[in-house]
Amino acid sequence: MSQPLSNQVALVTGASKGIGRAVAVALAQAGADVAINYHSNQDEAAAVAAEVRGLGRRAILCQADVASQEAVEAMVRQTVEQLGQLNIAVTNAVYSDREPFYSANMAGFRRTIDVTMWGAFYTLRAAANQMIAQGGGGSVVVISSPHGYIPVPTAMAYNMSKAAIDHMARTAAIELVDHRIRVNIVHPGWIDTPGERKFVSEEELARAGRMLPWGRLGQPEEIARGVVFLCDPASDYMTGSAILIDGGNTLPWWAKGGVGVPR
Repeated sequence: MSQPLSNQVALVTGASKGIGRAVAVALAQAGADVAINYHSNQDEAAAVAAEVRGLGRRAILCQADVASQEAVEAMVRQTVEQLGQLNIAVTNAVYSDREPFYSANMAGFRRTIDVTMWGAFYTLRAAANQMIAQGGGGSVVVISSPHGYIPVPTAMAYNMSKAAIDHMARTAAIELVDHRIRVNIVHPGWIDTPGERKFVSEEELARAGRMLPWGRLGQPEEIARGVVFLCDPASDYMTGSAILIDGGNTLPWWAKGGVGVPR
């Protein structure tokens, strides 16, 4: 197996399950050592670390609430102290509640923004500062969402956060070009992750998957492949880019056959 990320160190936030877990493993398969961030799922994070080590790569656990700037900066320091450097950062950690904005519990609304928007920013900022100090460039991948441009109802705080980090990533990309630090975005579609079970049942999830253009939900490993592609030195000419991996979900599939097409 090709290992284009050999001798590199990656930090992945929200890496104990779902997309974050798949990204951590895929980066290790590509040759990187991995710092695995988690908030509360220590056992699951430890299982990810064991899988990374089983691939012959180093792994450390970094417990931190990414909504805290101090905690994120300490996590980056821990990564460098234990793994020697930081070359790749993937901002993946999220939180989301689903309620109409006009009646939403504001604690949950703010928590969504604190983790999903501020957490991504704190990670980007701390990682960029470390990469600048090291010299030699680096790669940051921001896991965003089509929620950034599709106003999904009952998800206003999440929608707002994802729209914000899209623009954050592009702004960072132009600000960091002189440091040869690339910043790119991945927009996953509807992915089969444990987090989806917070909002729908297994039966509803299966039914929704069948309704999508590609006839199924995406898998976390499919998103992880996109992340590895962006981090690969062979993708050096990509910065400020966004990759959409959604099985056609953002296409106007509801208009197939002319049904619903505006006249």
